Amino acid sequence: MMSIVRPKITVLNSEQIAQVHQYSLQILSTTGIKVRDSQTRSMFLEGGCKIKDSLVLIPPEIIEWAITAAPATIDVYDRKENFVFQLGNCSKNQTRFGIGVTNLYYQDVLTDTVEPFSRKHLQTSVRLGNTLPDFDIVSTPGIIQDLPANTADLYAALEMVANTVKPLVFLVSEHRLFNTVLDLMELLAGDLGSHPCFIPYFNPITPLVLNSETSEKMTACIQRGMPLIYSNYGMSGATTPITPAGTLAVLNAELLAGLVFSQIVKKGTPVILGSQPAGFDMKNMLTLYTPHTILLNLACAEMMAHYNLPHAGTSGSGTGWGPDLPASGTQWMNHLTGCMGNVGMAPFVGGNFDSLAFSPTLVVYADLIIHQARLFSQGFPLDDDSVGLTDISTTGPGGNYLLSDLTCRLYRKIDYSNEIWPGLSLENWQTQGSPKAVDLLKTYTNQLIETMVAPEDHGRIMDLGEAFISKQHPS
Repeated sequence: MMSIVRPKITVLNSEQIAQVHQYSLQILSTTGIKVRDSQTRSMFLEGGCKIKDSLVLIPPEIIEWAITAAPATIDVYDRKENFVFQLGNCSKNQTRFGIGVTNLYYQDVLTDTVEPFSRKHLQTSVRLGNTLPDFDIVSTPGIIQDLPANTADLYAALEMVANTVKPLVFLVSEHRLFNTVLDLMELLAGDLGSHPCFIPYFNPITPLVLNSETSEKMTACIQRGMPLIYSNYGMSGATTPITPAGTLAVLNAELLAGLVFSQIVKKGTPVILGSQPAGFDMKNMLTLYTPHTILLNLACAEMMAHYNLPHAGTSGSGTGWGPDLPASGTQWMNHLTGCMGNVGMAPFVGGNFDSLAFSPTLVVYADLIIHQARLFSQGFPLDDDSVGLTDISTTGPGGNYLLSDLTCRLYRKIDYSNEIWPGLSLENWQTQGSPKAVDLLKTYTNQLIETMVAPEDHGRIMDLGEAFISKQHPS
């Protein structure tokens, strides 16, 4: 009988999960959340919550109702309406990775210099995400700086839809354009709720504030039947308590408050919940991922698994200055632990300098890291066939397995190499001029970008979108 040897990370036991949940219930029922929009406060009141000035106090029974009301799984499609993956159901699904986050700068592939993020950069970044095989989704990679604010989000949405068929996680910077962006996406890909391929991403303001823009955008998406990501970003010692336990309790409480609001707007709304816990370096005025924050990422995923809700977590980006050692270490720690834990999505890979500069080169390296992390987390089979007792007996003591039956059958299925770095002996490395690994990575990335192709319907999508935007904003 075959079994699978599969490595697994577990952070919280059942008693600790219950304890975190109780802390969160206490925070929401006694401290509450500040809700800045009066209409949103009225909706909370009608949903059974209590109002005290601008604060909303959420009773435990309302939270339990919302946990039960929200779907346990969400099916995600590409824009061709092909099923791609399911979020939730941790026992069956792997972590889903995406490139991007709303960077303000673009880091050149060959020189590492940074420049303001442009429309051309967005096109390149999205197409790169479409090309790399181990990225499941593409997220908004940057905020376009070379277009006016009243059209930049529209052109960003257009370039994202036109340059990939993969599911999109999108963020809209200009609040007033949000519904127009949704109208554009609906024009380009059809009904946004029936085969969801576009997932909007929203944040509350930590600690414990639901701002008006977020509640309004959430309501707009829910009314169209779209799934959404509700995720918070906490800085330990700044916007959350400095202890990991305090940070976990506050962030979990915020997520439950967002869940309650979504279900009050419409029961059964599909919601993906998660946190991006970070440390705050007061000396250098920077946020960063640390071993403790990676643990909190896993703990949050386990809380969502306990609630039977889909999860989105951290992507390990922001600590590097380029495709360098600091970035590599955090990427490895985040992606490997995410694959071994219950992390559902890690949608924002590729930023450096506190996620201000998007690095295509780092994205290409991360694609390799993700591939290897997945291989590690998948483990290996253990049974009579995989042990190969016949091979062991035939080879005997002192023999070798170079031509054994198992080796001949399986060798070609085992990939020891990658397309970025060749396997070089010391002699071959010296003969080739002692190349630096990062230079080979940059060369490979540059060649990949130069040979990328757009989706076959790119021209049609661009024509439709350009006409829509011109009608909205005639020159």
